[in-house]
Amino acid sequence: MKKTVLSLALAAAAVTGALTPLRAQTSCSVAPAPVEVSGSITSNTTWTADRVYLLKGFVFVESGATLTIQPGTIIKGDKASKGTLTIKQGAKIEARGTAARPIVFTSNQAPGERDRGDWGGLILAGRAPQNIPAAPGQPLPKLEGGLTPDTYFGGTDPNDNSGTLQYVRIEFPGIAFTTDNEINGLTLAGVGAGTTIDYIQVSYSGDDSFEWFGGTVNARYLVAFRGTDDEWDTDNGFAGKVQFGLSLRDPNLADVSGSNGFESDNDANGSANGPQTAAVFSNISNFIAPATGTLNNNYKRAMHLRRNSALSIYNSVVAGYPVGLLLDGTAAEGNAAGGALQLRHNVFAGFADSKVATVVTGSTFDAKKFLTDNGNDLISSVADLNLATENFNLTNPFFQPKASSKLGAGAGFTGKAADAFFDRVSYRGAFAPEGATGPNTGNWAAGWTNFNPQLTCYNSPGVTTATKSASGQLRQLAVVPNPSTGPAELRFSLRRAATATVQVLDLTGRPIATVLASGKLSAGDQALRLPDGLQAGVYLATVTTSETSQSVRFVVVK
Repeated sequence: MKKTVLSLALAAAAVTGALTPLRAQTSCSVAPAPVEVSGSITSNTTWTADRVYLLKGFVFVESGATLTIQPGTIIKGDKASKGTLTIKQGAKIEARGTAARPIVFTSNQAPGERDRGDWGGLILAGRAPQNIPAAPGQPLPKLEGGLTPDTYFGGTDPNDNSGTLQYVRIEFPGIAFTTDNEINGLTLAGVGAGTTIDYIQVSYSGDDSFEWFGGTVNARYLVAFRGTDDEWDTDNGFAGKVQFGLSLRDPNLADVSGSNGFESDNDANGSANGPQTAAVFSNISNFIAPATGTLNNNYKRAMHLRRNSALSIYNSVVAGYPVGLLLDGTAAEGNAAGGALQLRHNVFAGFADSKVATVVTGSTFDAKKFLTDNGNDLISSVADLNLATENFNLTNPFFQPKASSKLGAGAGFTGKAADAFFDRVSYRGAFAPEGATGPNTGNWAAGWTNFNPQLTCYNSPGVTTATKSASGQLRQLAVVPNPSTGPAELRFSLRRAATATVQVLDLTGRPIATVLASGKLSAGDQALRLPDGLQAGVYLATVTTSETSQSVRFVVVK
Protein backbone atom coordinates (compact mmCIF):
# COMPACT_ATOMS: atom_id res chain seq x y z
CA MET A 1 0.00 0.00 0.00
CA LYS A 2 1.12 3.54 -0.62
CA LYS A 3 2.79 5.21 2.35
CA THR A 4 2.37 8.96 2.91
CA VAL A 5 5.07 10.77 4.88
CA LEU A 6 4.40 14.23 6.28
CA SER A 7 6.35 16.60 8.52
CA LEU A 8 5.13 19.58 10.48
CA ALA A 9 5.24 21.53 7.25
CA LEU A 10 3.89 18.53 5.34
CA ALA A 11 7.29 18.06 3.74
CA ALA A 12 8.90 14.67 3.26
CA ALA A 13 11.17 13.46 6.02
CA ALA A 14 13.30 10.35 6.30
CA VAL A 15 13.59 8.52 9.60
CA THR A 16 16.06 5.68 10.09
CA GLY A 17 15.83 2.99 12.72
CA ALA A 18 12.75 1.91 14.64
CA LEU A 19 12.03 0.40 18.01
CA THR A 20 9.07 -1.84 18.78
CA PRO A 21 6.03 0.48 18.68
CA LEU A 22 4.26 1.31 21.93
CA ARG A 23 0.54 1.27 21.23
CA ALA A 24 -2.35 2.82 23.11
CA GLN A 25 -2.42 1.77 26.76
CA THR A 26 -4.49 -1.23 27.72
CA SER A 27 -3.86 -1.04 31.48
CA CYS A 28 -5.40 1.56 33.77
CA SER A 29 -3.16 3.94 35.67
CA VAL A 30 -3.71 4.77 39.33
CA ALA A 31 -6.39 7.44 39.70
CA PRO A 32 -5.35 10.78 41.17
CA ALA A 33 -7.21 12.02 44.22
CA PRO A 34 -10.46 13.46 42.85
CA VAL A 35 -11.97 16.81 43.65
CA GLU A 36 -15.00 15.85 45.72
CA VAL A 37 -18.11 17.95 45.11
CA SER A 38 -21.16 17.90 47.37
CA GLY A 39 -24.04 20.13 48.41
CA SER A 40 -24.83 23.38 46.60
CA ILE A 41 -22.83 25.41 44.11
CA THR A 42 -23.90 29.00 44.74
CA SER A 43 -21.43 31.02 42.67
CA ASN A 44 -19.90 30.78 39.21
CA THR A 45 -17.61 27.74 39.17
CA THR A 46 -15.32 26.14 36.58
CA TRP A 47 -14.32 22.48 36.50
CA THR A 48 -11.04 22.05 34.63
CA ALA A 49 -9.73 19.19 32.51
CA ASP A 50 -6.59 18.75 34.60
CA ARG A 51 -8.63 17.35 37.50
CA VAL A 52 -11.09 14.49 37.98
CA TYR A 53 -14.28 15.37 39.87
CA LEU A 54 -16.40 13.11 42.10
CA LEU A 55 -20.07 13.87 42.75
CA LYS A 56 -20.95 12.99 46.34
CA GLY A 57 -24.67 12.82 46.97
CA PHE A 58 -27.07 15.28 45.35
CA VAL A 59 -25.13 18.25 44.00
CA PHE A 60 -27.16 21.33 43.06
CA VAL A 61 -26.18 24.34 40.97
CA GLU A 62 -28.32 27.04 42.52
CA SER A 63 -30.20 29.87 40.83
CA GLY A 64 -27.89 32.63 39.63
CA ALA A 65 -24.81 30.39 39.42
CA THR A 66 -23.18 28.98 36.27
CA LEU A 67 -21.17 25.78 36.26
CA THR A 68 -18.63 25.78 33.41
CA ILE A 69 -16.99 22.49 32.49
CA GLN A 70 -13.91 22.52 30.26
CA PRO A 71 -13.56 20.18 27.26
CA GLY A 72 -12.03 16.87 28.24
CA THR A 73 -13.15 16.98 31.87
CA ILE A 74 -14.00 13.74 33.66
CA ILE A 75 -16.75 13.74 36.30
CA LYS A 76 -17.49 10.56 38.22
CA GLY A 77 -20.54 9.75 40.33
CA ASP A 78 -20.16 8.17 43.75
CA LYS A 79 -22.25 5.03 44.06
CA ALA A 80 -22.68 4.85 47.83
CA SER A 81 -24.03 8.40 48.12
CA LYS A 82 -25.93 8.26 44.77
CA GLY A 83 -23.97 11.13 43.23
CA THR A 84 -26.23 13.26 41.01
CA LEU A 85 -25.86 16.68 39.38
CA THR A 86 -28.93 18.93 39.18
CA ILE A 87 -29.02 22.32 37.45
CA LYS A 88 -31.86 24.19 39.16
CA GLN A 89 -34.18 26.82 37.75
CA GLY A 90 -32.25 30.02 37.13
CA ALA A 91 -28.90 28.21 37.11
CA LYS A 92 -26.84 27.26 34.06
CA ILE A 93 -24.41 24.62 32.95
CA GLU A 94 -21.90 25.44 30.21
CA ALA A 95 -20.46 22.05 29.26
CA ARG A 96 -19.00 22.61 25.81
CA GLY A 97 -16.89 19.61 24.90
CA THR A 98 -15.43 19.02 21.46
CA ALA A 99 -15.28 16.01 19.15
CA ALA A 100 -11.66 15.47 20.16
CA ARG A 101 -12.22 16.26 23.83
CA PRO A 102 -15.71 15.29 24.97
CA ILE A 103 -16.82 15.82 28.56
CA VAL A 104 -17.55 12.56 30.37
CA PHE A 105 -19.86 11.84 33.32
CA THR A 106 -19.22 8.25 34.34
CA SER A 107 -19.05 5.59 37.02
CA ASN A 108 -16.53 5.72 39.84
CA GLN A 109 -16.16 1.95 39.71
CA ALA A 110 -13.07 0.28 38.26
CA PRO A 111 -12.97 -0.91 34.63
CA GLY A 112 -14.77 -4.23 34.36
CA GLU A 113 -16.82 -3.59 37.50
CA ARG A 114 -19.19 -0.92 36.20
CA ASP A 115 -22.91 -1.37 35.84
CA ARG A 116 -26.12 0.47 35.08
CA GLY A 117 -27.16 2.61 38.03
CA ASP A 118 -23.66 3.22 39.42
CA TRP A 119 -24.63 6.86 40.09
CA GLY A 120 -27.57 9.20 39.59
CA GLY A 121 -27.45 11.18 36.37
CA LEU A 122 -27.63 14.71 35.00
CA ILE A 123 -30.79 16.79 35.55
CA LEU A 124 -31.68 20.20 34.12
CA ALA A 125 -34.69 22.07 35.50
CA GLY A 126 -35.93 25.14 33.64
CA ARG A 127 -38.73 27.68 33.51
CA ALA A 128 -40.40 26.68 30.25
CA PRO A 129 -44.08 25.63 30.19
CA GLN A 130 -45.30 22.23 31.40
CA ASN A 131 -48.82 20.93 32.03
CA ILE A 132 -48.95 19.74 35.65
CA PRO A 133 -51.49 21.94 37.48
CA ALA A 134 -50.53 23.89 40.55
CA ALA A 135 -51.28 22.25 43.88
CA PRO A 136 -52.14 23.99 47.16
CA GLY A 137 -48.97 25.62 48.41
CA GLN A 138 -46.99 24.32 45.42
CA PRO A 139 -47.39 26.37 42.24
CA LEU A 140 -44.82 24.28 40.32
CA PRO A 141 -44.21 20.52 40.25
CA LYS A 142 -41.12 18.91 41.73
CA LEU A 143 -38.61 16.96 39.72
CA GLU A 144 -39.40 13.27 39.37
CA GLY A 145 -38.96 11.71 42.77
CA GLY A 146 -38.76 15.03 44.65
CA LEU A 147 -35.02 15.16 45.32
CA THR A 148 -35.41 18.04 47.78
CA PRO A 149 -38.33 20.31 48.68
CA ASP A 150 -37.26 23.04 46.24
CA THR A 151 -36.26 21.21 43.02
CA TYR A 152 -39.11 22.57 40.93
CA PHE A 153 -39.52 22.94 37.19
CA GLY A 154 -41.73 24.76 34.72
CA GLY A 155 -42.91 28.29 34.19
CA THR A 156 -43.95 30.67 31.44
CA ASP A 157 -40.75 31.31 29.45
CA PRO A 158 -40.50 29.04 26.38
CA ASN A 159 -37.07 30.51 25.59
CA ASP A 160 -35.60 29.94 29.03
CA ASN A 161 -31.87 29.18 28.92
CA SER A 162 -30.34 26.49 31.16
CA GLY A 163 -27.00 26.63 29.34
CA THR A 164 -25.21 24.30 26.92
CA LEU A 165 -24.47 20.60 26.67
CA GLN A 166 -22.31 19.72 23.68
CA TYR A 167 -20.14 16.65 23.15
CA VAL A 168 -21.05 15.12 26.50
CA ARG A 169 -21.14 11.45 27.44
CA ILE A 170 -23.20 10.16 30.38
CA GLU A 171 -22.27 6.59 31.31
CA PHE A 172 -23.74 4.10 33.84
CA PRO A 173 -26.32 6.47 35.39
CA GLY A 174 -29.79 5.62 36.66
CA ILE A 175 -29.35 4.68 40.30
CA ALA A 176 -32.54 4.02 42.27
CA PHE A 177 -32.85 6.61 45.03
CA THR A 178 -36.01 4.94 46.31
CA THR A 179 -37.45 1.53 45.45
CA ASP A 180 -38.41 1.39 41.76
CA ASN A 181 -37.69 5.12 41.37
CA GLU A 182 -34.57 5.61 39.27
CA ILE A 183 -32.98 8.73 37.88
CA ASN A 184 -32.73 8.91 34.09
CA GLY A 185 -29.49 9.36 32.20
CA LEU A 186 -30.38 12.89 31.08
CA THR A 187 -33.51 14.47 32.52
CA LEU A 188 -34.77 17.70 30.94
CA ALA A 189 -37.60 19.19 33.01
CA GLY A 190 -39.21 22.40 31.81
CA VAL A 191 -36.06 23.24 29.86
CA GLY A 192 -36.45 26.10 27.40
CA ALA A 193 -35.49 26.61 23.77
CA GLY A 194 -32.67 28.96 24.77
CA THR A 195 -30.75 25.88 25.94
CA THR A 196 -28.38 24.07 23.55
CA ILE A 197 -28.36 20.23 23.56
CA ASP A 198 -26.15 18.65 20.87
CA TYR A 199 -23.95 15.55 20.63
CA ILE A 200 -24.99 13.70 23.78
CA GLN A 201 -24.42 9.99 24.40
CA VAL A 202 -26.17 8.21 27.29
CA SER A 203 -24.84 4.68 27.81
CA TYR A 204 -25.92 1.90 30.17
CA SER A 205 -28.63 3.90 31.92
CA GLY A 206 -30.49 2.14 34.72
CA ASP A 207 -33.73 3.83 33.64
CA ASP A 208 -34.64 5.90 30.54
CA SER A 209 -31.74 7.21 28.52
CA PHE A 210 -33.45 10.55 27.78
CA GLU A 211 -36.64 11.91 29.36
CA TRP A 212 -38.35 15.24 28.86
CA PHE A 213 -40.95 16.63 31.28
CA GLY A 214 -42.52 19.58 29.53
CA GLY A 215 -40.30 22.26 28.09
CA THR A 216 -39.44 23.45 24.62
CA VAL A 217 -35.73 22.62 24.28
CA ASN A 218 -34.51 21.34 20.92
CA ALA A 219 -31.74 18.78 20.39
CA ARG A 220 -29.62 17.15 17.71
CA TYR A 221 -27.22 14.22 17.55
CA LEU A 222 -28.31 12.06 20.49
CA VAL A 223 -27.15 8.51 21.24
CA ALA A 224 -28.93 6.10 23.59
CA PHE A 225 -26.79 2.99 24.05
CA ARG A 226 -27.62 -0.22 25.92
CA GLY A 227 -30.05 1.41 28.35
CA THR A 228 -32.61 -0.33 30.56
CA ASP A 229 -36.04 1.26 30.13
CA ASP A 230 -37.08 3.64 27.32
CA GLU A 231 -34.89 5.61 24.93
CA TRP A 232 -36.97 8.72 24.24
CA ASP A 233 -39.59 9.35 26.93
CA THR A 234 -41.72 12.49 26.53
CA ASP A 235 -44.26 13.75 29.07
CA ASN A 236 -46.10 16.72 30.56
CA GLY A 237 -46.26 18.96 27.52
CA PHE A 238 -42.81 18.58 25.96
CA ALA A 239 -43.00 20.49 22.69
CA GLY A 240 -39.40 20.63 21.45
CA LYS A 241 -37.86 19.27 18.27
CA VAL A 242 -35.22 16.56 17.95
CA GLN A 243 -33.30 15.50 14.83
CA PHE A 244 -30.65 12.82 14.38
CA GLY A 245 -30.84 10.27 17.17
CA LEU A 246 -29.54 6.74 17.51
CA SER A 247 -30.44 3.90 19.84
CA LEU A 248 -28.88 0.44 20.05
CA ARG A 249 -30.13 -2.01 22.67
CA ASP A 250 -28.83 -5.26 24.16
CA PRO A 251 -31.44 -7.97 23.37
CA ASN A 252 -30.86 -9.65 26.72
CA LEU A 253 -31.68 -6.75 29.04
CA ALA A 254 -34.87 -4.73 29.42
CA ASP A 255 -36.84 -3.18 32.27
CA VAL A 256 -39.57 -4.98 34.20
CA SER A 257 -41.84 -1.99 33.56
CA GLY A 258 -41.65 -2.69 29.81
CA SER A 259 -39.00 -1.15 27.56
CA ASN A 260 -40.03 0.93 24.56
CA GLY A 261 -38.13 2.99 22.02
CA PHE A 262 -40.47 5.98 22.10
CA GLU A 263 -42.83 6.31 25.06
CA SER A 264 -45.07 9.34 25.20
CA ASP A 265 -47.89 10.66 27.43
CA ASN A 266 -49.58 14.00 27.67
CA ASP A 267 -49.54 13.33 31.41
CA ALA A 268 -49.96 10.40 33.76
CA ASN A 269 -53.75 10.63 33.57
CA GLY A 270 -54.11 11.23 29.84
CA SER A 271 -55.82 14.54 30.52
CA ALA A 272 -56.38 17.45 28.16
CA ASN A 273 -54.09 19.70 30.20
CA GLY A 274 -52.01 22.08 28.15
CA PRO A 275 -49.56 22.54 26.74
CA GLN A 276 -50.00 19.17 25.11
CA THR A 277 -47.07 16.81 24.63
CA ALA A 278 -46.43 17.53 20.96
CA ALA A 279 -42.71 17.12 20.31
CA VAL A 280 -41.48 16.35 16.80
CA PHE A 281 -38.70 13.82 16.16
CA SER A 282 -37.02 13.21 12.81
CA ASN A 283 -34.21 10.95 11.59
CA ILE A 284 -34.08 8.59 14.53
CA SER A 285 -32.68 5.03 14.28
CA ASN A 286 -33.94 2.64 16.99
CA PHE A 287 -32.43 -0.85 16.98
CA ILE A 288 -32.39 -3.87 19.24
CA ALA A 289 -29.46 -6.08 18.30
CA PRO A 290 -30.56 -9.54 17.08
CA ALA A 291 -30.81 -12.07 19.89
CA THR A 292 -28.85 -15.31 19.74
CA GLY A 293 -31.61 -16.92 21.79
CA THR A 294 -34.89 -15.39 22.93
CA LEU A 295 -35.43 -11.64 23.11
CA ASN A 296 -35.93 -10.43 26.67
CA ASN A 297 -39.68 -10.61 27.41
CA ASN A 298 -39.69 -7.11 28.87
CA TYR A 299 -39.16 -5.53 25.46
CA LYS A 300 -42.50 -4.16 24.21
CA ARG A 301 -42.85 -1.62 21.38
CA ALA A 302 -40.74 0.62 19.19
CA MET A 303 -43.38 3.33 19.69
CA HIS A 304 -45.89 3.44 22.54
CA LEU A 305 -47.98 6.59 22.12
CA ARG A 306 -50.69 6.94 24.73
CA ARG A 307 -52.58 9.12 27.23
CA ASN A 308 -53.49 11.91 24.81
CA SER A 309 -49.97 12.36 23.45
CA ALA A 310 -49.59 14.24 20.16
CA LEU A 311 -45.98 13.18 19.54
CA SER A 312 -44.92 13.20 15.87
CA ILE A 313 -42.16 11.10 14.31
CA TYR A 314 -40.73 11.50 10.83
CA ASN A 315 -38.09 9.85 8.65
CA SER A 316 -37.07 7.30 11.25
CA VAL A 317 -36.30 3.58 11.27
CA VAL A 318 -37.16 1.03 13.97
CA ALA A 319 -36.27 -2.65 14.13
CA GLY A 320 -35.97 -5.47 16.63
CA TYR A 321 -38.94 -4.77 18.94
CA PRO A 322 -41.81 -7.27 19.26
CA VAL A 323 -44.32 -4.57 18.22
CA GLY A 324 -43.82 -1.59 15.93
CA LEU A 325 -46.52 0.87 17.06
CA LEU A 326 -49.05 0.73 19.87
CA LEU A 327 -51.47 3.63 19.51
CA ASP A 328 -52.96 3.42 22.95
CA GLY A 329 -56.38 4.91 23.79
CA THR A 330 -59.10 6.93 22.13
CA ALA A 331 -57.38 10.26 22.82
CA ALA A 332 -54.19 9.26 21.03
CA GLU A 333 -56.23 7.75 18.20
CA GLY A 334 -58.16 11.00 17.90
CA ASN A 335 -54.92 12.96 17.73
CA ALA A 336 -53.75 10.70 14.90
CA ALA A 337 -57.02 11.00 13.01
CA GLY A 338 -57.10 14.78 13.44
CA GLY A 339 -53.49 15.39 12.41
CA ALA A 340 -52.08 16.45 15.79
CA LEU A 341 -50.09 13.20 15.99
CA GLN A 342 -48.15 12.62 12.77
CA LEU A 343 -46.12 9.54 11.81
CA ARG A 344 -44.72 9.97 8.30
CA HIS A 345 -42.02 8.45 6.11
CA ASN A 346 -40.82 6.02 8.78
CA VAL A 347 -39.52 2.48 8.21
CA PHE A 348 -40.82 -0.33 10.44
CA ALA A 349 -38.42 -3.12 9.48
CA GLY A 350 -38.90 -6.82 10.14
CA PHE A 351 -42.23 -6.73 11.99
CA ALA A 352 -44.89 -9.41 11.63
CA ASP A 353 -47.95 -8.09 9.82
CA SER A 354 -50.09 -8.43 12.94
CA LYS A 355 -47.52 -6.62 15.10
CA VAL A 356 -46.39 -3.68 13.00
CA ALA A 357 -49.29 -1.39 14.03
CA THR A 358 -51.56 -2.18 16.98
CA VAL A 359 -54.25 -0.67 19.18
CA VAL A 360 -55.71 -1.66 22.54
CA THR A 361 -58.27 -4.43 22.80
CA GLY A 362 -61.72 -3.28 21.78
CA SER A 363 -60.56 -0.39 19.58
CA THR A 364 -61.71 -0.24 15.96
CA PHE A 365 -59.08 2.29 14.87
CA ASP A 366 -57.08 1.04 11.87
CA ALA A 367 -53.52 1.89 12.91
CA LYS A 368 -52.00 0.02 9.99
CA LYS A 369 -54.01 2.07 7.48
CA PHE A 370 -53.00 5.24 9.34
CA LEU A 371 -49.34 4.37 8.85
CA THR A 372 -49.73 3.25 5.24
CA ASP A 373 -51.66 6.38 4.27
CA ASN A 374 -48.82 8.54 5.62
CA GLY A 375 -45.96 7.07 3.61
CA ASN A 376 -44.56 4.67 6.18
CA ASP A 377 -42.78 1.49 5.04
CA LEU A 378 -44.28 -1.50 6.84
CA ILE A 379 -42.98 -4.35 4.68
CA SER A 380 -39.19 -4.07 4.51
CA SER A 381 -37.11 -6.66 6.32
CA VAL A 382 -33.99 -5.67 8.22
CA ALA A 383 -31.92 -7.29 5.47
CA ASP A 384 -33.66 -5.09 2.90
CA LEU A 385 -32.15 -2.00 4.56
CA ASN A 386 -28.53 -2.91 3.70
CA LEU A 387 -27.29 -1.72 7.07
CA ALA A 388 -23.59 -1.59 7.87
CA THR A 389 -22.02 -4.94 8.71
CA GLU A 390 -21.21 -3.70 12.23
CA ASN A 391 -24.56 -1.96 12.80
CA PHE A 392 -25.48 -4.34 15.66
CA ASN A 393 -22.01 -4.72 17.17
CA LEU A 394 -22.49 -4.04 20.89
CA THR A 395 -18.93 -2.89 21.61
CA ASN A 396 -17.69 -1.34 18.36
CA PRO A 397 -20.62 -0.51 16.06
CA PHE A 398 -20.64 1.44 12.82
CA PHE A 399 -23.99 2.88 11.77
CA GLN A 400 -23.74 4.43 8.31
CA PRO A 401 -25.76 2.15 6.01
CA LYS A 402 -24.18 0.72 2.90
CA ALA A 403 -24.20 2.93 -0.17
CA SER A 404 -26.98 0.84 -1.71
CA SER A 405 -29.32 1.19 1.30
CA LYS A 406 -32.91 2.10 0.58
CA LEU A 407 -32.70 4.39 3.61
CA GLY A 408 -30.76 6.82 1.43
CA ALA A 409 -34.00 8.19 0.00
CA GLY A 410 -37.62 8.63 0.96
CA ALA A 411 -37.48 11.32 3.64
CA GLY A 412 -40.15 13.99 3.69
CA PHE A 413 -40.51 17.22 5.63
CA THR A 414 -44.17 18.12 5.46
CA GLY A 415 -46.63 18.93 8.21
CA LYS A 416 -44.94 19.53 11.53
CA ALA A 417 -41.54 18.58 10.09
CA ALA A 418 -41.68 21.60 7.78
CA ASP A 419 -40.39 23.65 10.72
CA ALA A 420 -37.17 25.52 9.92
CA PHE A 421 -35.34 23.70 12.72
CA PHE A 422 -35.10 20.53 10.65
CA ASP A 423 -32.36 19.96 8.10
CA ARG A 424 -34.14 18.64 5.01
CA VAL A 425 -31.97 15.63 4.30
CA SER A 426 -33.00 13.00 1.75
CA TYR A 427 -32.31 9.95 3.90
CA ARG A 428 -34.30 8.19 6.61
CA GLY A 429 -32.74 7.20 9.90
CA ALA A 430 -29.93 8.89 11.79
CA PHE A 431 -27.16 8.54 9.19
CA ALA A 432 -26.72 8.99 5.47
CA PRO A 433 -25.37 5.93 3.64
CA GLU A 434 -21.63 5.70 3.07
CA GLY A 435 -20.48 7.71 0.10
CA ALA A 436 -23.30 10.25 0.30
CA THR A 437 -22.27 13.86 -0.17
CA GLY A 438 -23.64 17.15 1.07
CA PRO A 439 -24.58 18.51 4.49
CA ASN A 440 -25.16 16.00 7.31
CA THR A 441 -23.88 13.03 5.33
CA GLY A 442 -20.92 11.99 7.47
CA ASN A 443 -20.71 9.81 10.55
CA TRP A 444 -21.61 12.31 13.25
CA ALA A 445 -21.11 9.69 16.00
CA ALA A 446 -17.44 9.17 15.17
CA GLY A 447 -14.65 10.04 17.56
CA TRP A 448 -16.45 11.56 20.53
CA THR A 449 -18.63 8.53 21.38
CA ASN A 450 -17.53 5.46 23.32
CA PHE A 451 -19.32 2.15 22.83
CA ASN A 452 -17.18 0.17 25.25
CA PRO A 453 -17.03 2.33 28.40
CA GLN A 454 -16.91 -0.75 30.61
CA LEU A 455 -13.21 -1.13 29.82
CA THR A 456 -12.19 2.51 29.45
CA CYS A 457 -9.70 3.91 31.92
CA TYR A 458 -10.82 7.30 33.23
CA ASN A 459 -7.94 7.88 35.59
CA SER A 460 -5.90 10.26 33.41
CA PRO A 461 -7.32 13.78 33.69
CA GLY A 462 -8.30 15.22 30.33
CA VAL A 463 -8.19 11.92 28.43
CA THR A 464 -11.78 11.18 27.38
CA THR A 465 -11.69 9.96 23.78
CA ALA A 466 -12.15 6.27 23.17
CA THR A 467 -9.01 4.31 22.41
CA LYS A 468 -10.88 2.07 20.00
CA SER A 469 -12.13 3.17 16.62
CA ALA A 470 -15.83 3.76 16.16
CA SER A 471 -15.59 2.60 12.55
CA GLY A 472 -12.40 0.62 11.95
CA GLN A 473 -11.23 3.35 9.57
CA LEU A 474 -7.95 3.95 11.44
CA ARG A 475 -5.64 1.09 12.38
CA GLN A 476 -2.15 0.32 13.70
CA LEU A 477 -1.64 3.64 15.47
CA ALA A 478 1.87 3.87 16.91
CA VAL A 479 4.77 6.24 17.61
CA VAL A 480 8.19 5.12 16.34
CA PRO A 481 10.60 5.14 18.06
CA ASN A 482 9.00 5.11 21.47
CA PRO A 483 10.54 6.24 23.78
CA SER A 484 12.30 8.76 21.56
CA THR A 485 15.39 10.84 22.15
CA GLY A 486 15.10 12.72 18.85
CA PRO A 487 12.96 12.65 15.69
CA ALA A 488 9.89 10.40 15.85
CA GLU A 489 7.00 9.51 13.59
CA LEU A 490 3.32 8.89 14.22
CA ARG A 491 2.36 5.92 12.05
CA PHE A 492 -1.07 4.54 11.21
CA SER A 493 -3.11 3.12 8.37
CA LEU A 494 -6.36 4.44 6.88
CA ARG A 495 -8.88 2.11 5.27
CA ARG A 496 -10.41 5.06 3.44
CA ALA A 497 -9.17 8.49 2.40
CA ALA A 498 -9.94 11.10 5.04
CA THR A 499 -9.50 14.65 6.20
CA ALA A 500 -7.59 14.42 9.45
CA THR A 501 -6.41 16.61 12.31
CA VAL A 502 -3.42 15.39 14.30
CA GLN A 503 -2.43 16.95 17.60
CA VAL A 504 0.02 16.35 20.42
CA LEU A 505 -1.51 16.72 23.90
CA ASP A 506 -0.04 16.61 27.37
CA LEU A 507 -1.60 14.23 29.88
CA THR A 508 -4.04 16.90 31.08
CA GLY A 509 -5.43 17.00 27.53
CA ARG A 510 -3.92 20.42 26.82
CA PRO A 511 -2.89 20.83 23.14
CA ILE A 512 0.89 21.17 22.76
CA ALA A 513 1.24 21.14 18.98
CA THR A 514 -0.85 20.68 15.85
CA VAL A 515 0.87 18.34 13.43
CA LEU A 516 -1.85 18.39 10.78
CA ALA A 517 -4.88 20.66 10.60
CA SER A 518 -7.71 19.30 8.44
CA GLY A 519 -5.23 17.75 6.04
CA LYS A 520 -6.33 15.41 3.27
CA LEU A 521 -4.84 11.92 3.51
CA SER A 522 -5.20 9.12 0.99
CA ALA A 523 -6.03 5.55 1.98
CA GLY A 524 -3.07 3.47 3.10
CA ASP A 525 -0.13 3.75 5.46
CA GLN A 526 0.75 7.14 6.94
CA ALA A 527 3.82 8.52 8.71
CA LEU A 528 3.72 12.01 10.22
CA ARG A 529 6.80 13.65 11.68
CA LEU A 530 6.24 14.68 15.29
CA PRO A 531 7.66 17.97 16.62
CA ASP A 532 11.36 17.91 17.45
CA GLY A 533 11.15 20.44 20.28
CA LEU A 534 9.10 18.52 22.81
CA GLN A 535 10.41 18.61 26.35
CA ALA A 536 11.04 15.38 28.24
CA GLY A 537 7.76 13.87 29.38
CA VAL A 538 4.74 11.76 28.47
CA TYR A 539 2.39 12.86 25.68
CA LEU A 540 -0.65 11.75 23.67
CA ALA A 541 -0.74 11.86 19.88
CA THR A 542 -4.35 12.08 18.69
CA VAL A 543 -5.71 11.47 15.19
CA THR A 544 -9.25 12.73 14.51
CA THR A 545 -11.21 12.18 11.30
CA SER A 546 -14.90 12.48 10.51
CA GLU A 547 -15.26 8.81 11.47
CA THR A 548 -13.04 8.29 14.48
CA SER A 549 -10.61 9.66 17.02
CA GLN A 550 -7.75 7.62 18.46
CA SER A 551 -4.82 8.39 20.72
CA VAL A 552 -1.48 6.77 21.48
CA ARG A 553 0.78 7.52 24.42
CA PHE A 554 4.47 8.21 23.81
CA VAL A 555 7.50 9.20 25.85
CA VAL A 556 10.18 11.79 25.08
CA VAL A 557 13.53 11.31 26.80
CA LYS A 558 16.14 14.09 26.76
